[in-house]
Amino acid sequence: MTPEQKARLGIDKKLTASGWLLQDKNEFNPAAAPGVAVREFTTDTGPVDYLLFVERKPVGIVEAKKAEEGQNITTHESQSRRYTQSGIKWAVNGQKIRFAYEATDVITRFTDYNDEKARSRQVYSFHRPETLAEWQKKENTIRNLMKVIPIFEDKKKNFRDCQVKAIHGLEKSFAENRPRSLIQMATGAGKTYTAITAIYRLLKYVKVKRVLFLVDTKNLGTQAESEFIGYLPNDETRLFSELYQINRLN
Repeated sequence: MTPEQKARLGIDKKLTASGWLLQDKNEFNPAAAPGVAVREFTTDTGPVDYLLFVERKPVGIVEAKKAEEGQNITTHESQSRRYTQSGIKWAVNGQKIRFAYEATDVITRFTDYNDEKARSRQVYSFHRPETLAEWQKKENTIRNLMKVIPIFEDKKKNFRDCQVKAIHGLEKSFAENRPRSLIQMATGAGKTYTAITAIYRLLKYVKVKRVLFLVDTKNLGTQAESEFIGYLPNDETRLFSELYQINRLN
């Protein structure tokens, strides 16, 4: 196989594993499954490698590249963007494609063009059709909501200055589209309490579905679970555990 054929074989497997039904253009039937990925679908700027249909509507594209392109794959985002803005026969009322992937048989990058200042990020694999369908129905994206989180106020004076500063810094980083952030605090400064507060605010204002709080020993896991269960938000009368489900993974 050529490098391009090898890449597409890997991409086909990933799409299938994520719940997509693969079709060639000559067998196109968007009603065959909740999620259909059609190879070499025609647009008014040329054929796109894969066009993704959810509930019979085109919602995303996949631009396939050989493995050697992996280290430079972000350079192909402009090509993906062009396809998302292209005319497509099945688009309703001139609807533009929202989701774009650039992929090899190893790397997959994803962009949601409903994000302000949209940019790609690496993902483990393709999202499931149900996930894209759910996102299509939402008015806003997680990244956009991160920009408008209300400023944290310690009305009950339950926090140290360093904790308030850490929460403000973290949310400022989110608002500036820098989601990878580090909070550095001294031992005994209340890092877990600060983290739970940040998590609570992400759940409440950004509407994230789940958050992983990771520790490196079993004892710390037990201790953190107790702190989550007993945490009382400063703008609530109910405990965290009464508002959200807590699961300690074994």
